[in-house]
Amino acid sequence: MDKKPQIIVVGAGFAGLSAAALLAKHGCDVTVIEKNEMAGGRARIWKKDGFTFDMGPSWYWMPDVFENFYKLFNKTTADFYELKRLDPSYRIYFGENDTINVPATEEKLYQLFEELEPGSRKNLDVFLQQAKYKYDVGMNEYVFKPSHSVMEYFDPRLAISGIKLQLLGNMRKHVHKLFKNEKLRKLLEFPVLFLGATPQNTPALYSLMNYADLIMGTWYPIGGMHEIVLAMQQIAEQQGVKFLFDTNVIKIEIKDKIAKTIKTNKGNFSADYVIANADYHHVEQHLLEKNNRKYDENYWESRTMAPSSLLFYIALNKKLKNVLHHNLFFDQNFDEHAEEIYTDPKWPSKPLFYACCPSVTDQSVAPEGCENLFFLIPVAPGLEDSELKRAEYFDLLVDRFKKLTGNDISNAILFKRSYAMNDFVSDYNAFKGNAYGLANTLKQTAFLKPKMKSNVTNMLYTGQLTIPGPGVPPAIISGQVVAKEIIKKLKKA
Repeated sequence: MDKKPQIIVVGAGFAGLSAAALLAKHGCDVTVIEKNEMAGGRARIWKKDGFTFDMGPSWYWMPDVFENFYKLFNKTTADFYELKRLDPSYRIYFGENDTINVPATEEKLYQLFEELEPGSRKNLDVFLQQAKYKYDVGMNEYVFKPSHSVMEYFDPRLAISGIKLQLLGNMRKHVHKLFKNEKLRKLLEFPVLFLGATPQNTPALYSLMNYADLIMGTWYPIGGMHEIVLAMQQIAEQQGVKFLFDTNVIKIEIKDKIAKTIKTNKGNFSADYVIANADYHHVEQHLLEKNNRKYDENYWESRTMAPSSLLFYIALNKKLKNVLHHNLFFDQNFDEHAEEIYTDPKWPSKPLFYACCPSVTDQSVAPEGCENLFFLIPVAPGLEDSELKRAEYFDLLVDRFKKLTGNDISNAILFKRSYAMNDFVSDYNAFKGNAYGLANTLKQTAFLKPKMKSNVTNMLYTGQLTIPGPGVPPAIISGQVVAKEIIKKLKKA
């Protein structure tokens, strides 16, 4: 029997898990090397005293992407976890006694728009039809392209699609042309603040995220987002994938443009192919010699990064009132906060923030009578991070949370943990402590992202710093694309 191709995957984030499972299914001998104590990358969990905190992603959008991945292994989502659609999807706080709940049904969504802006039903219909088209074309024809070259997009059919996808327009103009009500504008622009650019610099293509949000819905896997990680790890292990945790890659030794040895703190490994699911910048600038890098430090410094985050995981000894699972606090100036992330990077003066309370939906993540809560502020990557600064913002959030929801949590905190830029760097080697990868600007879309192909013949990149971009569903797709690329190479060998 021919020797199985040896594949080393560096990093057990969603893209690494996806690629590993598919390559093992194809008959490869796959080993995943992960520096942390568990799989998931940013989607790790932290457990303490009966509380379970998802440390990273908390929004379950695009359920079709997860389902389609599971189907590749003759599985379905229900084989791994119970998926619940949230209704309302989330709440937006615009001020004291000034909120809107975003409904889970189209009928109620149209009613909401009509209430806030009479006559807007027609424009919402136009907006959503366009968003659906973008989602269908984008998810079926664009995101699965390896984007090695612009030539992949020279297809008359795709050129026509490209016009309809509004690649050259921006979200701000697209939304403001159709809607006048400021609350509706903020509702439709909010995803891009977390996607990684101001609405003015984000292609109108990304209204596809509004379709994912408003029509496909916001879901939650009972047990928490880490259930997705466990599902994908289980699939990978069933295909024969081996996992090495608490194992840090120190160097990738290259000879004649071929990766020969992956050096770790626990020994050395060789492979026929290497997939880098660790931070792209870290792999290139710290694990490879200069002559094997595709990009220099100036290139990375010139990239527009998506935000980092200041997070607080909070265990409360009481139940909260007047909050949903997902809560967005837009009581401050949206554009000013975006400016302080992207244009003039600094700690935000009056930040917007997000509060997630999964125990509203799922009693398993907190003891009886308690609440699991976390706060998140999007912040510019690369800022100076300190405990003093974290404490300052925590006090600010507690005060704002009390003012806007009526919940005083100051005397109900059993314990809390903060997480910010320094942690993203130490745990994930994240460039500038970023949380979400590259910003989705026009100059960083599709084939203009850092290439999946490296200058090393048998090494490819996957994950949020390459195609198709940041987010859990795109990361899963990124792993599928890189696996397909290696399978093509194996067939030619």
